[in-house]
Amino acid sequence: MIKLIAPDDVKTSTSYLNQLVDALQENISGSATRRTYDVFVTSSFIVSTAAITSSLFQTIYDQDFTLATANEVFDMTIGLYASSSTVTGSSFQGVDSTGKLLFSSQSLMMREKVSLYQEFAQVLLGDKNLQFTSPFTLTTTSVAAAIDEALFINFKRLFARDKIKPETFAMRFYTTASLDQTTDLYPNKPNVNVTSTSGSVIFSDVGAASSTQYAYGGQVGNIVSTENSTNNVGLMFYDQGIAILDLKKIISGTQHVSGVIGGLSYGTYLNATANQVIIGDAAGSGNPNAKFIPDFLVSGSIDDIVKHIASCRFSSGSDTAITFQNITNINSTLVFCRATADEFNYSTNPTAADTNGRLTVIDTGQEDTQRTFSFITSVGLYDTAGDLLAVAKLSRPIEKNDEKDLTVRVRLDF
Repeated sequence: MIKLIAPDDVKTSTSYLNQLVDALQENISGSATRRTYDVFVTSSFIVSTAAITSSLFQTIYDQDFTLATANEVFDMTIGLYASSSTVTGSSFQGVDSTGKLLFSSQSLMMREKVSLYQEFAQVLLGDKNLQFTSPFTLTTTSVAAAIDEALFINFKRLFARDKIKPETFAMRFYTTASLDQTTDLYPNKPNVNVTSTSGSVIFSDVGAASSTQYAYGGQVGNIVSTENSTNNVGLMFYDQGIAILDLKKIISGTQHVSGVIGGLSYGTYLNATANQVIIGDAAGSGNPNAKFIPDFLVSGSIDDIVKHIASCRFSSGSDTAITFQNITNINSTLVFCRATADEFNYSTNPTAADTNGRLTVIDTGQEDTQRTFSFITSVGLYDTAGDLLAVAKLSRPIEKNDEKDLTVRVRLDF
């Protein structure tokens, strides 16, 4: 038996599902769970083996990325605003006839760092030439609010889902590099590759729900320090699942930096080799007064900078480094399939037919004692052409007779 469904029997609704997502310190800092791509390669004026290779971003996985069950959690990279002092400083050599930015050989991947910032600005602000600010604004720009050196964390669709839920994002971050006694007494000792031991701060988007703002890339909220909520350190674009942190606010940028990084030179100290240079070497090889900002951001490759942030600033261990809740929008169509008292009271199964092909609903001679009934086990939904589109199964058979009105609600989620 088939019954037409009236328009009043079809309703639509939207519900939301939240999922808690955690990224552990060891997943961010570990080399087995952090994937590089080496898509950038420099030429070498020394020897062919001295070329520098680097990724434009690195991907964090929830387990060893060589395993088939590994899931990508987020991408991480850095970018520089084209008009910032870091870009227009001593390494900037002007613009050529084609509009390409020119930098000295002491810098590395500066065009790529600027281009990455512009790409995020294009997607999130609608104009590659605009600058990110925290607190967020598109009408005014102050020096204190301007994000010149940005850390971009791009959460994957698998975990961000339809959007990140406001006021659920939190990140544990170490604002200082390693400050052990050896480093303090001997500045030439490396701290670029040493896990931070102090300066842990929690950054979150607390208060963002009460000050909702919208940009080209959707809803945006401010990320602040939980120690002082007036200290704005970044932005969260909820619909895109992208966090932007101001590096000069989340790290001690003026702290002395030292260690081995990639560079087109032979290293002569701290175990440096071909295609490596020393940054912040007090023994005379390189700039002994180098700082994280701007020196490390200018001289280091994207891989070196991201590796330092991931392995040192998030530290190592089993604690949660980043957490948030996502939102999955569930759009539903509710179909109310109604069977009145005089409908669907007997089976239409062909096996219930007699030798003449007529359905047998009551045994012969039992017309005065038997009543018609059936057991409903499933509901089929058909289109106007009579083609079966979907089948809904009931958890248990339900008896239907001429004394029952029955309504089965079928829910289609998409």
